[in-house]
Amino acid sequence: MGTGEHKDTGAIGKQNGEGNKEALRGAKYFQDPGFWGFIHRSFTKSMGYTDEDLRKPVIGIANTFSELNKCHSNFNELVEYVKRGVWQAGGMPMEFPTISIGEPYVKPTTMLLRNLMAMDTEEMIKAHPLDGVVLVGGCDKTVPAQLMAAISANVPAIVLTGGPMLNGRLNGQSLGACTDCYKYTLEHKAGNITDKELSTAEDAICRSDGHCMVMGTASTMASIAEALGMALPGCAAIPAPDSRRKHMAERTGKQIVEIVRQNIRPRDVITPKSIENAIRVTMASGGSTNAIIHLVAIAGRLGYKLELETFDKLAADTPFLLNLKPSGKYMMEEYFEAGGVPSLMKELESKLHTDCLTVTGGTVADNLRGVYTINRDVIASLDRPLAEQGGIAVLRGNLSPNGALIKQTAVSPHLKKHRGKAVVFHSPADLEARIDDPDLDVDENSVLVLINAGPKGAPAMPEIGQIPIPQKLLLKGVRDMVRISDARISGTSYGALIVHTAPEAAIGGPLALVRDGDEIELDIEARKLHLHVDDATLELRRKDWKPAEPAYDRGYGLLFLEHVLQADEGCDFDFLLPKELREARKKGGNAE
Repeated sequence: MGTGEHKDTGAIGKQNGEGNKEALRGAKYFQDPGFWGFIHRSFTKSMGYTDEDLRKPVIGIANTFSELNKCHSNFNELVEYVKRGVWQAGGMPMEFPTISIGEPYVKPTTMLLRNLMAMDTEEMIKAHPLDGVVLVGGCDKTVPAQLMAAISANVPAIVLTGGPMLNGRLNGQSLGACTDCYKYTLEHKAGNITDKELSTAEDAICRSDGHCMVMGTASTMASIAEALGMALPGCAAIPAPDSRRKHMAERTGKQIVEIVRQNIRPRDVITPKSIENAIRVTMASGGSTNAIIHLVAIAGRLGYKLELETFDKLAADTPFLLNLKPSGKYMMEEYFEAGGVPSLMKELESKLHTDCLTVTGGTVADNLRGVYTINRDVIASLDRPLAEQGGIAVLRGNLSPNGALIKQTAVSPHLKKHRGKAVVFHSPADLEARIDDPDLDVDENSVLVLINAGPKGAPAMPEIGQIPIPQKLLLKGVRDMVRISDARISGTSYGALIVHTAPEAAIGGPLALVRDGDEIELDIEARKLHLHVDDATLELRRKDWKPAEPAYDRGYGLLFLEHVLQADEGCDFDFLLPKELREARKKGGNAE
Protein backbone atom coordinates (compact mmCIF):
# COMPACT_ATOMS: atom_id res chain seq x y z
CA MET A 1 0.00 0.00 0.00
CA GLY A 2 1.33 3.43 -0.89
CA THR A 3 1.82 6.05 1.79
CA GLY A 4 2.25 9.27 -0.14
CA GLU A 5 4.90 10.27 2.44
CA HIS A 6 6.38 13.73 2.24
CA LYS A 7 10.09 13.62 1.54
CA ASP A 8 11.00 16.24 4.17
CA THR A 9 9.34 15.14 7.39
CA GLY A 10 12.57 15.30 9.40
CA ALA A 11 14.19 12.67 11.58
CA ILE A 12 12.55 12.31 14.98
CA GLY A 13 14.88 11.24 17.77
CA LYS A 14 15.27 7.59 16.77
CA GLN A 15 18.07 5.47 18.21
CA ASN A 16 20.17 3.62 15.65
CA GLY A 17 22.23 0.45 16.14
CA GLU A 18 25.25 2.35 17.55
CA GLY A 19 23.08 4.16 20.09
CA ASN A 20 23.42 7.53 18.34
CA LYS A 21 20.35 9.69 18.12
CA GLU A 22 19.24 11.25 14.87
CA ALA A 23 18.66 14.99 15.06
CA LEU A 24 15.26 16.18 16.25
CA ARG A 25 13.43 18.59 13.98
CA GLY A 26 13.62 21.20 16.73
CA ALA A 27 17.37 20.67 17.07
CA LYS A 28 17.82 21.60 13.41
CA TYR A 29 16.33 25.00 14.26
CA PHE A 30 17.76 25.67 17.70
CA GLN A 31 21.20 24.05 17.57
CA ASP A 32 22.25 25.44 14.21
CA PRO A 33 25.50 27.40 14.83
CA GLY A 34 24.85 29.75 11.93
CA PHE A 35 22.79 32.87 11.29
CA TRP A 36 19.37 31.20 11.33
CA GLY A 37 20.14 29.30 14.52
CA PHE A 38 20.98 32.65 16.12
CA ILE A 39 17.65 34.09 14.93
CA HIS A 40 15.65 31.07 16.12
CA ARG A 41 17.24 31.07 19.56
CA SER A 42 17.11 34.82 20.04
CA PHE A 43 13.46 35.21 19.12
CA THR A 44 12.40 32.18 21.17
CA LYS A 45 14.37 33.25 24.26
CA SER A 46 12.55 36.60 24.12
CA MET A 47 9.39 34.68 25.11
CA GLY A 48 11.04 33.41 28.29
CA TYR A 49 12.46 30.10 27.10
CA THR A 50 16.07 29.28 28.10
CA ASP A 51 18.99 27.53 26.43
CA GLU A 52 18.14 24.46 28.52
CA ASP A 53 14.56 24.53 27.20
CA LEU A 54 15.76 24.74 23.62
CA ARG A 55 17.65 21.47 23.99
CA LYS A 56 14.41 19.61 24.78
CA PRO A 57 12.03 17.99 22.23
CA VAL A 58 9.69 20.67 20.94
CA ILE A 59 6.04 19.66 21.42
CA GLY A 60 3.40 21.59 19.55
CA ILE A 61 -0.08 21.78 21.04
CA ALA A 62 -2.76 22.52 18.47
CA ASN A 63 -5.34 24.41 20.52
CA THR A 64 -8.67 24.75 18.72
CA PHE A 65 -10.29 26.88 21.43
CA SER A 66 -12.77 29.41 20.10
CA GLU A 67 -15.63 31.33 21.64
CA LEU A 68 -17.49 30.42 18.46
CA ASN A 69 -17.13 26.73 19.33
CA LYS A 70 -19.05 25.78 22.47
CA CYS A 71 -17.72 22.23 22.37
CA HIS A 72 -14.17 23.56 22.90
CA SER A 73 -14.91 26.03 25.71
CA ASN A 74 -12.73 24.12 28.20
CA PHE A 75 -9.68 23.81 25.95
CA ASN A 76 -7.53 26.62 27.35
CA GLU A 77 -7.59 24.92 30.74
CA LEU A 78 -6.93 21.47 29.24
CA VAL A 79 -3.93 22.78 27.33
CA GLU A 80 -2.34 23.94 30.59
CA TYR A 81 -2.50 20.37 31.87
CA VAL A 82 -1.01 19.09 28.61
CA LYS A 83 1.85 21.55 29.05
CA ARG A 84 2.38 20.35 32.61
CA GLY A 85 2.75 16.79 31.32
CA VAL A 86 5.13 17.83 28.55
CA TRP A 87 7.41 19.71 30.97
CA GLN A 88 7.36 16.81 33.44
CA ALA A 89 8.46 14.39 30.70
CA GLY A 90 11.33 16.59 29.55
CA GLY A 91 9.76 18.32 26.54
CA MET A 92 9.22 21.97 25.66
CA PRO A 93 5.53 22.74 24.91
CA MET A 94 4.61 25.42 22.39
CA GLU A 95 0.92 26.11 21.90
CA PHE A 96 -0.39 27.21 18.50
CA PRO A 97 -3.86 27.85 17.05
CA THR A 98 -5.64 26.46 14.04
CA ILE A 99 -9.11 27.26 12.80
CA SER A 100 -11.89 25.86 14.94
CA ILE A 101 -15.22 24.71 13.50
CA GLY A 102 -18.25 24.28 15.76
CA GLU A 103 -21.44 22.58 14.60
CA PRO A 104 -23.97 24.94 16.25
CA TYR A 105 -22.76 28.07 14.47
CA VAL A 106 -21.03 27.40 11.15
CA LYS A 107 -23.16 27.90 8.04
CA PRO A 108 -23.88 26.41 5.60
CA THR A 109 -22.09 23.49 7.28
CA THR A 110 -18.84 22.59 9.02
CA MET A 111 -18.25 20.05 6.26
CA LEU A 112 -17.35 22.99 4.03
CA LEU A 113 -14.40 23.68 6.34
CA ARG A 114 -13.18 20.22 7.43
CA ASN A 115 -10.67 20.03 4.60
CA LEU A 116 -9.57 23.61 5.21
CA MET A 117 -8.91 22.78 8.86
CA ALA A 118 -6.97 19.68 7.80
CA MET A 119 -4.85 21.82 5.46
CA ASP A 120 -4.30 24.45 8.16
CA THR A 121 -3.25 21.84 10.72
CA GLU A 122 -0.97 19.93 8.33
CA GLU A 123 0.84 23.05 7.15
CA MET A 124 1.30 24.38 10.69
CA ILE A 125 2.89 21.07 11.74
CA LYS A 126 5.16 20.86 8.69
CA ALA A 127 6.22 24.52 8.77
CA HIS A 128 7.42 24.66 12.39
CA PRO A 129 10.21 23.00 14.39
CA LEU A 130 7.89 20.48 16.05
CA ASP A 131 9.19 17.09 17.14
CA GLY A 132 5.71 16.00 18.18
CA VAL A 133 2.21 17.43 18.36
CA VAL A 134 -0.81 17.10 20.63
CA LEU A 135 -4.02 17.57 18.64
CA VAL A 136 -6.71 18.98 20.92
CA GLY A 137 -10.13 18.61 19.30
CA GLY A 138 -13.66 17.51 20.01
CA CYS A 139 -16.48 18.90 17.87
CA ASP A 140 -17.59 16.76 14.94
CA LYS A 141 -15.23 17.77 12.09
CA THR A 142 -12.24 18.80 14.19
CA VAL A 143 -10.99 15.32 15.10
CA PRO A 144 -11.20 13.90 11.54
CA ALA A 145 -9.50 17.04 10.19
CA GLN A 146 -6.69 16.61 12.71
CA LEU A 147 -6.29 12.90 11.95
CA MET A 148 -6.15 13.61 8.21
CA ALA A 149 -3.51 16.27 8.83
CA ALA A 150 -1.52 14.01 11.14
CA ILE A 151 -1.26 11.29 8.51
CA SER A 152 -0.15 13.71 5.81
CA ALA A 153 2.41 15.50 7.99
CA ASN A 154 3.50 12.22 9.64
CA VAL A 155 5.17 13.85 12.64
CA PRO A 156 4.67 12.00 15.98
CA ALA A 157 1.19 12.95 17.17
CA ILE A 158 -1.44 12.12 19.75
CA VAL A 159 -5.11 13.13 19.98
CA LEU A 160 -6.71 14.61 23.10
CA THR A 161 -10.45 15.10 22.87
CA GLY A 162 -12.21 17.58 25.13
CA GLY A 163 -14.88 15.21 26.44
CA PRO A 164 -18.67 15.06 26.37
CA MET A 165 -21.06 17.22 28.36
CA LEU A 166 -22.70 15.93 31.51
CA ASN A 167 -26.17 14.54 30.91
CA GLY A 168 -28.87 17.14 30.59
CA ARG A 169 -31.42 16.92 33.42
CA LEU A 170 -35.08 17.95 33.43
CA ASN A 171 -37.92 16.74 35.64
CA GLY A 172 -35.87 13.84 36.92
CA GLN A 173 -34.96 12.61 33.42
CA SER A 174 -31.66 12.61 31.54
CA LEU A 175 -31.54 14.54 28.26
CA GLY A 176 -29.05 14.20 25.41
CA ALA A 177 -27.95 16.84 22.92
CA CYS A 178 -28.97 16.85 20.26
CA THR A 179 -31.19 13.76 20.12
CA ASP A 180 -33.60 15.36 22.59
CA CYS A 181 -33.25 18.72 20.82
CA TYR A 182 -35.04 17.09 17.89
CA LYS A 183 -37.64 15.57 20.21
CA TYR A 184 -38.50 18.82 21.97
CA THR A 185 -38.65 20.94 18.83
CA LEU A 186 -40.75 18.26 17.12
CA GLU A 187 -43.27 18.17 19.96
CA HIS A 188 -43.31 21.97 20.09
CA LYS A 189 -44.08 22.03 16.37
CA ALA A 190 -46.88 19.52 17.00
CA GLY A 191 -48.35 21.77 19.66
CA ASN A 192 -47.63 19.42 22.55
CA ILE A 193 -45.07 21.67 24.26
CA THR A 194 -45.48 25.36 25.11
CA ASP A 195 -42.94 28.08 24.38
CA LYS A 196 -42.09 28.23 28.09
CA GLU A 197 -41.56 24.47 28.30
CA LEU A 198 -39.31 24.62 25.25
CA SER A 199 -37.25 27.40 26.84
CA THR A 200 -36.92 25.39 30.05
CA ALA A 201 -35.61 22.43 28.04
CA GLU A 202 -33.10 24.72 26.29
CA ASP A 203 -31.68 25.68 29.68
CA ALA A 204 -31.52 22.08 30.91
CA ILE A 205 -30.11 20.11 28.01
CA CYS A 206 -26.58 21.62 27.75
CA ARG A 207 -25.46 22.15 31.35
CA SER A 208 -21.68 21.89 31.17
CA ASP A 209 -18.61 22.24 28.99
CA GLY A 210 -18.10 19.55 26.36
CA HIS A 211 -19.42 18.15 23.11
CA CYS A 212 -22.71 16.29 22.59
CA MET A 213 -23.09 13.52 25.16
CA VAL A 214 -24.93 10.99 22.99
CA MET A 215 -23.22 8.72 20.44
CA GLY A 216 -23.32 11.50 17.87
CA THR A 217 -20.49 12.38 15.53
CA ALA A 218 -18.31 14.01 18.20
CA SER A 219 -18.49 10.98 20.51
CA THR A 220 -18.10 8.66 17.52
CA MET A 221 -14.95 10.39 16.31
CA ALA A 222 -13.50 10.51 19.84
CA SER A 223 -14.12 6.76 20.04
CA ILE A 224 -12.55 6.27 16.61
CA ALA A 225 -9.41 8.19 17.62
CA GLU A 226 -9.08 5.83 20.57
CA ALA A 227 -9.89 2.71 18.52
CA LEU A 228 -7.31 3.71 15.90
CA GLY A 229 -4.72 3.89 18.66
CA MET A 230 -4.18 7.65 18.30
CA ALA A 231 -5.57 8.61 21.74
CA LEU A 232 -4.75 7.13 25.13
CA PRO A 233 -7.10 4.36 26.34
CA GLY A 234 -10.13 5.79 28.12
CA CYS A 235 -9.81 9.25 26.59
CA ALA A 236 -13.08 9.38 24.64
CA ALA A 237 -15.74 9.02 27.33
CA ILE A 238 -14.49 11.06 30.31
CA PRO A 239 -16.97 13.95 30.77
CA ALA A 240 -15.46 17.35 30.05
CA PRO A 241 -15.96 18.74 33.61
CA ASP A 242 -14.63 15.60 35.33
CA SER A 243 -11.22 16.08 37.00
CA ARG A 244 -10.09 12.87 35.29
CA ARG A 245 -10.23 14.73 31.98
CA LYS A 246 -7.46 16.97 33.35
CA HIS A 247 -5.53 13.89 34.43
CA MET A 248 -5.90 12.52 30.89
CA ALA A 249 -4.59 15.81 29.47
CA GLU A 250 -1.50 15.63 31.68
CA ARG A 251 -0.85 11.98 30.78
CA THR A 252 -1.23 12.89 27.11
CA GLY A 253 1.40 15.61 27.50
CA LYS A 254 3.78 13.11 29.05
CA GLN A 255 3.10 10.47 26.43
CA ILE A 256 3.76 12.68 23.40
CA VAL A 257 7.34 13.14 24.64
CA GLU A 258 7.69 9.36 24.92
CA ILE A 259 6.23 8.94 21.42
CA VAL A 260 8.88 11.30 20.09
CA ARG A 261 11.61 9.31 21.84
CA GLN A 262 10.26 6.06 20.35
CA ASN A 263 9.72 7.70 16.94
CA ILE A 264 6.12 6.44 16.67
CA ARG A 265 4.44 8.26 13.82
CA PRO A 266 0.80 8.41 12.72
CA ARG A 267 1.39 6.07 9.78
CA ASP A 268 2.78 3.50 12.19
CA VAL A 269 -0.50 3.62 14.14
CA ILE A 270 -3.15 4.33 11.51
CA THR A 271 -3.15 1.38 9.11
CA PRO A 272 -5.78 -0.61 7.21
CA LYS A 273 -5.93 -2.97 10.22
CA SER A 274 -6.44 -0.23 12.78
CA ILE A 275 -9.07 1.36 10.52
CA GLU A 276 -10.93 -1.96 10.56
CA ASN A 277 -10.75 -1.88 14.37
CA ALA A 278 -12.25 1.62 14.30
CA ILE A 279 -15.04 0.48 11.99
CA ARG A 280 -15.92 -2.39 14.33
CA VAL A 281 -16.01 -0.05 17.33
CA THR A 282 -18.24 2.33 15.36
CA MET A 283 -20.64 -0.45 14.39
CA ALA A 284 -20.81 -1.89 17.90
CA SER A 285 -21.44 1.64 19.24
CA GLY A 286 -24.29 2.57 16.90
CA GLY A 287 -21.99 5.38 15.79
CA SER A 288 -22.66 8.24 13.42
CA THR A 289 -23.04 7.80 9.66
CA ASN A 290 -20.59 10.70 9.37
CA ALA A 291 -17.89 8.30 10.53
CA ILE A 292 -18.02 6.60 7.13
CA ILE A 293 -17.07 9.77 5.25
CA HIS A 294 -14.32 10.60 7.73
CA LEU A 295 -12.80 7.10 7.83
CA VAL A 296 -12.78 6.95 4.03
CA ALA A 297 -10.97 10.31 3.99
CA ILE A 298 -8.51 9.15 6.67
CA ALA A 299 -7.78 5.98 4.69
CA GLY A 300 -7.34 8.07 1.55
CA ARG A 301 -4.52 10.02 3.20
CA LEU A 302 -2.73 6.67 3.56
CA GLY A 303 -3.14 5.98 -0.15
CA TYR A 304 -5.81 3.40 0.62
CA LYS A 305 -9.24 3.37 -1.05
CA LEU A 306 -11.67 2.20 1.61
CA GLU A 307 -14.71 0.69 -0.06
CA LEU A 308 -18.22 0.97 1.40
CA GLU A 309 -18.50 -2.81 1.16
CA THR A 310 -15.86 -3.04 3.90
CA PHE A 311 -18.19 -1.20 6.27
CA ASP A 312 -21.13 -3.43 5.38
CA LYS A 313 -19.07 -6.60 5.73
CA LEU A 314 -17.77 -5.60 9.15
CA ALA A 315 -21.21 -4.38 10.27
CA ALA A 316 -22.71 -7.78 9.42
CA ASP A 317 -20.06 -9.46 11.60
CA THR A 318 -20.08 -6.95 14.47
CA PRO A 319 -22.96 -7.08 16.96
CA PHE A 320 -24.47 -3.86 18.31
CA LEU A 321 -23.39 -3.66 21.96
CA LEU A 322 -23.63 -0.08 23.23
CA ASN A 323 -26.93 1.05 24.76
CA LEU A 324 -26.51 4.77 24.06
CA LYS A 325 -28.77 7.38 22.47
CA PRO A 326 -29.80 7.85 19.72
CA SER A 327 -29.93 4.06 19.28
CA GLY A 328 -30.35 3.19 22.94
CA LYS A 329 -31.06 4.45 26.45
CA TYR A 330 -27.93 5.93 28.04
CA MET A 331 -25.29 8.57 27.28
CA MET A 332 -21.54 9.11 27.47
CA GLU A 333 -21.55 9.75 31.21
CA GLU A 334 -22.86 6.22 31.83
CA TYR A 335 -20.53 4.86 29.14
CA PHE A 336 -17.55 6.30 31.01
CA GLU A 337 -18.76 4.77 34.28
CA ALA A 338 -19.23 1.39 32.55
CA GLY A 339 -15.63 1.36 31.29
CA GLY A 340 -15.69 3.43 28.09
CA VAL A 341 -14.08 2.46 24.80
CA PRO A 342 -11.54 0.05 26.40
CA SER A 343 -14.39 -2.03 27.83
CA LEU A 344 -16.22 -2.08 24.50
CA MET A 345 -13.02 -3.09 22.73
CA LYS A 346 -12.48 -5.83 25.33
CA GLU A 347 -15.88 -7.27 24.37
CA LEU A 348 -14.84 -7.11 20.70
CA GLU A 349 -11.30 -8.36 21.32
CA SER A 350 -11.76 -11.63 19.42
CA LYS A 351 -12.79 -9.63 16.33
CA LEU A 352 -10.07 -6.98 16.51
CA HIS A 353 -6.56 -6.82 15.08
CA THR A 354 -4.93 -6.80 18.49
CA ASP A 355 -1.39 -6.59 17.12
CA CYS A 356 -1.90 -2.96 16.01
CA LEU A 357 0.54 -0.45 17.51
CA THR A 358 -0.93 2.43 19.55
CA VAL A 359 0.35 5.70 20.99
CA THR A 360 0.93 3.97 24.31
CA GLY A 361 3.90 2.27 22.64
CA GLY A 362 2.11 -1.05 23.15
CA THR A 363 -0.38 -2.96 21.06
CA VAL A 364 -4.17 -3.14 21.34
CA ALA A 365 -3.71 -6.48 23.14
CA ASP A 366 -1.34 -4.85 25.63
CA ASN A 367 -3.83 -2.05 26.30
CA LEU A 368 -6.75 -4.46 26.88
CA ARG A 369 -5.06 -6.61 29.53
CA GLY A 370 -7.04 -6.43 32.75
CA VAL A 371 -9.90 -4.41 31.22
CA TYR A 372 -13.45 -5.41 32.14
CA THR A 373 -17.02 -4.10 31.86
CA ILE A 374 -18.72 -2.61 34.92
CA ASN A 375 -22.33 -2.23 33.70
CA ARG A 376 -23.83 -4.81 31.33
CA ASP A 377 -26.94 -2.68 30.80
CA VAL A 378 -24.72 -0.09 29.09
CA ILE A 379 -22.20 -2.37 27.34
CA ALA A 380 -23.68 -5.71 26.32
CA SER A 381 -21.58 -8.83 25.94
CA LEU A 382 -20.65 -10.35 22.60
CA ASP A 383 -22.79 -13.43 23.28
CA ARG A 384 -25.83 -11.38 24.36
CA PRO A 385 -25.79 -8.32 22.07
CA LEU A 386 -28.48 -5.67 21.70
CA ALA A 387 -28.68 -6.61 18.01
CA GLU A 388 -26.87 -9.11 15.81
CA GLN A 389 -25.54 -6.47 13.39
CA GLY A 390 -23.77 -3.16 13.76
CA GLY A 391 -25.42 0.20 13.48
CA ILE A 392 -24.85 1.32 9.87
CA ALA A 393 -26.03 -0.42 6.70
CA VAL A 394 -24.92 0.34 3.13
CA LEU A 395 -27.77 0.40 0.61
CA ARG A 396 -27.38 -0.22 -3.12
CA GLY A 397 -29.74 -0.01 -6.05
CA ASN A 398 -30.58 2.05 -9.09
CA LEU A 399 -31.14 5.05 -6.81
CA SER A 400 -27.73 4.73 -5.15
CA PRO A 401 -25.30 2.91 -7.47
CA ASN A 402 -22.32 4.19 -5.43
CA GLY A 403 -24.04 3.56 -2.12
CA ALA A 404 -26.24 5.21 0.49
CA LEU A 405 -26.21 4.86 4.27
CA ILE A 406 -28.81 4.25 6.96
CA LYS A 407 -28.34 3.87 10.72
CA GLN A 408 -30.43 0.74 11.02
CA THR A 409 -30.35 0.70 14.83
CA ALA A 410 -32.25 4.02 14.93
CA VAL A 411 -35.00 3.09 12.41
CA SER A 412 -38.59 2.41 13.46
CA PRO A 413 -39.15 -1.35 13.02
CA HIS A 414 -42.16 -0.96 10.70
CA LEU A 415 -40.08 1.08 8.23
CA LYS A 416 -37.13 -1.30 7.82
CA LYS A 417 -38.95 -2.72 4.82
CA HIS A 418 -41.11 -0.15 3.07
CA ARG A 419 -42.47 0.91 -0.30
CA GLY A 420 -44.05 4.31 -0.87
CA LYS A 421 -44.59 7.19 -3.26
CA ALA A 422 -42.01 9.94 -3.48
CA VAL A 423 -42.60 13.52 -2.43
CA VAL A 424 -39.67 15.44 -3.90
CA PHE A 425 -38.05 18.63 -2.64
CA HIS A 426 -35.60 20.07 -5.15
CA SER A 427 -33.34 22.00 -2.77
CA PRO A 428 -33.01 22.84 0.93
CA ALA A 429 -34.84 26.11 0.21
CA ASP A 430 -37.69 24.24 -1.49
CA LEU A 431 -37.91 21.90 1.51
CA GLU A 432 -38.13 24.80 3.95
CA ALA A 433 -40.78 26.54 1.85
CA ARG A 434 -43.14 23.57 1.34
CA ILE A 435 -42.67 20.94 4.06
CA ASP A 436 -45.44 22.33 6.28
CA ASP A 437 -47.78 23.41 3.48
CA PRO A 438 -51.21 22.03 4.47
CA ASP A 439 -51.86 21.30 0.79
CA LEU A 440 -48.75 19.13 0.39
CA ASP A 441 -49.77 15.80 -1.15
CA VAL A 442 -48.25 13.53 1.50
CA ASP A 443 -49.27 10.80 3.94
CA GLU A 444 -47.47 8.61 6.46
CA ASN A 445 -46.57 6.07 3.74
CA SER A 446 -44.89 8.63 1.50
CA VAL A 447 -41.13 8.72 0.98
CA LEU A 448 -39.73 12.22 1.45
CA VAL A 449 -36.88 12.93 -1.01
CA LEU A 450 -34.49 15.88 -0.79
CA ILE A 451 -32.15 16.47 -3.75
CA ASN A 452 -29.32 18.91 -4.45
CA ALA A 453 -28.07 18.71 -0.86
CA GLY A 454 -24.81 16.82 -1.48
CA PRO A 455 -21.13 17.84 -1.53
CA LYS A 456 -21.41 20.11 -4.57
CA GLY A 457 -25.12 20.77 -4.33
CA ALA A 458 -26.20 22.34 -1.04
CA PRO A 459 -23.27 23.26 -0.97
CA ALA A 460 -20.97 21.05 1.11
CA MET A 461 -23.44 18.39 2.22
CA PRO A 462 -25.05 19.91 5.34
CA GLU A 463 -26.70 17.89 8.10
CA ILE A 464 -30.25 18.33 6.82
CA GLY A 465 -31.01 14.70 5.98
CA GLN A 466 -33.36 14.47 8.96
CA ILE A 467 -36.12 15.90 6.80
CA PRO A 468 -38.84 17.25 9.10
CA ILE A 469 -42.10 15.36 9.39
CA PRO A 470 -44.75 17.54 7.70
CA GLN A 471 -46.72 19.39 10.35
CA LYS A 472 -50.07 18.01 9.27
CA LEU A 473 -48.71 14.48 9.83
CA LEU A 474 -47.18 15.44 13.18
CA LEU A 475 -50.61 16.51 14.33
CA LYS A 476 -51.86 13.01 13.45
CA GLY A 477 -49.16 11.40 15.59
CA VAL A 478 -46.66 10.44 12.86
CA ARG A 479 -43.10 10.50 14.22
CA ASP A 480 -41.07 8.64 11.60
CA MET A 481 -41.11 8.32 7.82
CA VAL A 482 -38.68 7.04 5.18
CA ARG A 483 -36.57 10.00 4.12
CA ILE A 484 -33.88 10.02 1.43
CA SER A 485 -31.28 12.64 0.53
CA ASP A 486 -27.75 13.19 -0.69
CA ALA A 487 -27.16 15.24 2.47
CA ARG A 488 -25.72 14.15 5.83
CA ILE A 489 -27.34 13.86 9.24
CA SER A 490 -26.09 14.63 12.69
CA GLY A 491 -24.94 11.55 14.54
CA THR A 492 -27.55 12.51 17.13
CA SER A 493 -30.36 11.96 14.61
CA TYR A 494 -32.80 9.07 14.62
CA GLY A 495 -35.42 7.62 12.28
CA ALA A 496 -35.58 6.03 8.82
CA LEU A 497 -33.04 8.41 7.31
CA ILE A 498 -31.21 7.38 4.13
CA VAL A 499 -28.28 9.69 3.51
CA HIS A 500 -25.03 10.11 1.53
CA THR A 501 -26.82 8.89 -1.61
CA ALA A 502 -24.12 8.73 -4.28
CA PRO A 503 -23.53 10.02 -6.79
CA GLU A 504 -25.33 13.18 -5.71
CA ALA A 505 -28.10 14.92 -7.65
CA ALA A 506 -26.00 18.02 -8.39
CA ILE A 507 -23.74 16.06 -10.74
CA GLY A 508 -26.61 14.16 -12.35
CA GLY A 509 -26.90 11.19 -9.99
CA PRO A 510 -30.09 9.09 -10.14
CA LEU A 511 -31.59 11.00 -7.20
CA ALA A 512 -31.96 13.99 -9.56
CA LEU A 513 -34.34 11.92 -11.72
CA VAL A 514 -36.93 11.14 -9.04
CA ARG A 515 -40.36 12.70 -9.55
CA ASP A 516 -43.39 13.09 -7.29
CA GLY A 517 -45.39 9.87 -7.22
CA ASP A 518 -42.51 7.55 -8.17
CA GLU A 519 -42.47 4.43 -6.04
CA ILE A 520 -39.36 3.82 -3.94
CA GLU A 521 -38.56 0.58 -2.15
CA LEU A 522 -36.39 0.24 0.96
CA ASP A 523 -35.34 -3.16 2.27
CA ILE A 524 -32.61 -2.82 4.91
CA GLU A 525 -32.13 -6.55 5.36
CA ALA A 526 -31.58 -6.97 1.62
CA ARG A 527 -29.49 -3.74 1.54
CA LYS A 528 -31.78 -2.53 -1.24
CA LEU A 529 -32.82 0.96 -2.33
CA HIS A 530 -34.74 0.85 -5.60
CA LEU A 531 -36.62 3.39 -7.70
CA HIS A 532 -39.47 1.61 -9.49
CA VAL A 533 -39.19 3.53 -12.76
CA ASP A 534 -38.17 1.83 -16.01
CA ASP A 535 -34.81 2.57 -17.59
CA ALA A 536 -36.29 4.16 -20.71
CA THR A 537 -38.20 6.74 -18.64
CA LEU A 538 -35.11 7.47 -16.57
CA GLU A 539 -33.07 8.00 -19.72
CA LEU A 540 -35.60 10.54 -21.02
CA ARG A 541 -35.45 12.38 -17.71
CA ARG A 542 -31.67 12.31 -17.81
CA LYS A 543 -31.66 14.06 -21.21
CA ASP A 544 -33.80 16.85 -19.75
CA TRP A 545 -31.67 17.26 -16.62
CA LYS A 546 -29.74 20.50 -16.17
CA PRO A 547 -27.35 21.27 -13.32
CA ALA A 548 -28.20 24.09 -10.94
CA GLU A 549 -26.12 27.23 -10.76
CA PRO A 550 -23.06 26.67 -8.53
CA ALA A 551 -23.24 28.16 -5.05
CA TYR A 552 -19.87 29.95 -5.36
CA ASP A 553 -18.01 31.77 -8.12
CA ARG A 554 -14.85 32.72 -6.21
CA GLY A 555 -12.67 32.06 -3.20
CA TYR A 556 -12.51 28.99 -1.00
CA GLY A 557 -16.09 28.05 -1.88
CA LEU A 558 -15.17 27.75 -5.54
CA LEU A 559 -12.05 25.74 -4.64
CA PHE A 560 -14.30 23.40 -2.65
CA LEU A 561 -16.77 22.90 -5.52
CA GLU A 562 -14.02 22.27 -8.05
CA HIS A 563 -12.08 19.71 -6.00
CA VAL A 564 -14.35 18.00 -3.45
CA LEU A 565 -14.84 14.26 -3.93
CA GLN A 566 -18.14 12.45 -3.58
CA ALA A 567 -19.47 11.02 -0.31
CA ASP A 568 -18.32 7.47 -1.07
CA GLU A 569 -14.77 8.85 -1.56
CA GLY A 570 -14.69 10.73 1.74
CA CYS A 571 -15.36 14.29 0.49
CA ASP A 572 -11.64 15.11 0.71
CA PHE A 573 -10.09 17.35 -1.94
CA ASP A 574 -8.68 15.42 -4.87
CA PHE A 575 -5.35 17.29 -4.66
CA LEU A 576 -4.87 16.39 -0.97
CA LEU A 577 -4.68 12.67 -1.70
CA PRO A 578 -1.25 11.05 -2.01
CA LYS A 579 0.10 10.99 -5.55
CA GLU A 580 -0.32 7.24 -5.97
CA LEU A 581 -4.00 7.37 -5.01
CA ARG A 582 -4.62 10.28 -7.36
CA GLU A 583 -3.09 8.22 -10.16
CA ALA A 584 -5.07 5.14 -9.09
CA ARG A 585 -8.32 7.16 -9.21
CA LYS A 586 -7.59 8.11 -12.81
CA LYS A 587 -7.13 4.41 -13.60
CA GLY A 588 -10.15 3.40 -11.52
CA GLY A 589 -8.21 1.31 -9.01
CA ASN A 590 -6.42 1.32 -5.65
CA ALA A 591 -2.93 2.43 -4.72
CA GLU A 592 -1.97 -0.90 -3.22
